[in-house]
Amino acid sequence: MPTLNDIMTREIFAVDPQATLKEVATLMREQDIGSVLVMEGEQLRGLITDRDIVIRAVAYGHDFGTPVTDYTTGDVFTVDVNTSIEDAAQAMGDRQLRRLPVTEEGRVVGIVSLGDLAVRTVGGADEEALQGVSQPTTL
Repeated sequence: MPTLNDIMTREIFAVDPQATLKEVATLMREQDIGSVLVMEGEQLRGLITDRDIVIRAVAYGHDFGTPVTDYTTGDVFTVDVNTSIEDAAQAMGDRQLRRLPVTEEGRVVGIVSLGDLAVRTVGGADEEALQGVSQPTTL
């Protein structure tokens, strides 16, 4: 049975919690990525996406010198590298996640996105995740 180890993106980009929004946005532009992990040493402290920057900071006219942790999604859900693709897709759908950090022995070793599921799998794992992510939330 295929696992996340087979499809995850191994190259991850991370910043220190004191990094600024400008530094993170610059990294995203340079690497052509939409999310960056916020790490304190080996510990995952959060995740920030290009959407977080736009919706939580730019839309309110906030200063780009602000520390990224003011806009980071904390308490990030992660899964083990040996998790099946189907289980990961189910978790992404259930939690409405577009990106999922992958760990091995508690250390982040990769990330899986909806795009990874769509491009690198056969047989509906991406559909399952996309259906969950696409569900409207109630406020």
